[in-house]
Amino acid sequence: MNQGQNTTPIYSKIDKNKQYMKDHVGLDTSFDLGFRELVILKSKVQLYFVTGLCDGSVVQQIMRQLVQINDDEINAKKLPEIIENRIIYQQVERTESLDEAVDQILSGLVVIFIDGIKYAFIVDVRNYPGRSPEEPDTEHVVRGSRDGYTENIIENTALTRRRIRDARLRHEMMKVGERSKTDICLCYIDDVTDRDLINIVKEKLEAIEIDGITMTDKTLEEFIAGPKWKPYPLVRYTERPDVAATHLMEGHVVLIVDTSPSVMILPTTYFDHTQHAEEYRQTPLVGSVMRWSRMLAIMASIFLLPLWLLFVLDPSLLPAELSFIGPKEEGTIPVAIQIILADLGIEFLRMAAIHTPTPLATSMGLIAAVLIGQIAIDVGLFGPEIILYVSISAIGVYVTPSYELGVANKIARFVLIIATALFGLIGFSVAFTLYILYLVQLKSLQTPYLWPFIPFNAPGIIEILFRVPIPYSKKRPSFVHPKNDYRQPKT
Repeated sequence: MNQGQNTTPIYSKIDKNKQYMKDHVGLDTSFDLGFRELVILKSKVQLYFVTGLCDGSVVQQIMRQLVQINDDEINAKKLPEIIENRIIYQQVERTESLDEAVDQILSGLVVIFIDGIKYAFIVDVRNYPGRSPEEPDTEHVVRGSRDGYTENIIENTALTRRRIRDARLRHEMMKVGERSKTDICLCYIDDVTDRDLINIVKEKLEAIEIDGITMTDKTLEEFIAGPKWKPYPLVRYTERPDVAATHLMEGHVVLIVDTSPSVMILPTTYFDHTQHAEEYRQTPLVGSVMRWSRMLAIMASIFLLPLWLLFVLDPSLLPAELSFIGPKEEGTIPVAIQIILADLGIEFLRMAAIHTPTPLATSMGLIAAVLIGQIAIDVGLFGPEIILYVSISAIGVYVTPSYELGVANKIARFVLIIATALFGLIGFSVAFTLYILYLVQLKSLQTPYLWPFIPFNAPGIIEILFRVPIPYSKKRPSFVHPKNDYRQPKT
């Protein structure tokens, strides 16, 4: 991680420090860089801060405390000790590097220089602008907490700490980006998470050399999981603190990136992306049924359209009881082209819904579903069955808890449709086999993507197929190699 060479020392002459701020930070040029010079016991004292990233009333309170020193103290030789003692805020640190001082100013902290002293005080009074915690739009639950992560990294670590009040929970802060200097928090439980996993993640973070990660966690993922053209997500995102806390308890590592409302969980498997918090807010039986229904919908989102196309192209593959499947009349447009066009139409609607203002989104959906769909059938562009099966596949994508997994499954479905349309049964069989082999060889930080099926792990399979009652779920998943295997004391 290239943070620049932190070799510039703080000058004892305070005017040199001020000139450095003018040359490197834009003092007197950038309006949001706050500066105030005070005279305390006949010595110059300078405060630097960024307006908007710290609480103005707190900065005023600091200046008031400093000015009051003139009324209460007379020993100018102990001015640094007096100032450090008068600053009554939670975190006050010293630094001897101007580069570090600049980084902290731009992160929202107040830096205090004293004339004749070769170090500065850093006071943490950050107050980032942002919204209050609220339930994530993509991870609703019927029962459960309604708070969610925000764009404020301090609030996000607090939301996690509130759920895991363990002295062994670690929040290690790092910075990434030569220019953006984005705060990244590495979260893990010290006596649970595998030390090798922690070291691997740290090494990858420290090796990042980039101007900035303004797209936050998604850019970070490409450095950690690799820049290869892999459609399937190798890390899991969540905006729910309870989901992140659950994975921390299992031995995962969580990365919180400042300005992002979602956190990264790693390593992850395919089946981690198919689970939802709602399953654990219901009874084990109901949760298991919900899980089976969700898995059925995910499978339908991938294989329903290719299989239907295969049966249309070769009706002899259908048993007599299902001979009704397939269009009754030969259309002017080949069935494979109809499927692709209808699938693209659904994708257009999805993108339009994202960019459409909320008050107009409902109207747009009604127009698309009622008018466009019906007219397309009436004019003979699409058959009724095409609309039916494409709609079911689209619903399966929306049922998928992970947005990234849903998009990847759509790409896999498109490849299967093309292979089936060109080569029939052979094309479908070969494409299906290559698809499974591709998933088998995928790894997330050395973790097999299809665990626990490949490699086979019986307890893990039971946990995947069933929402096991919590009292019976005693062991942590083995693929993260936890230091402590048991979630509960052995009996």
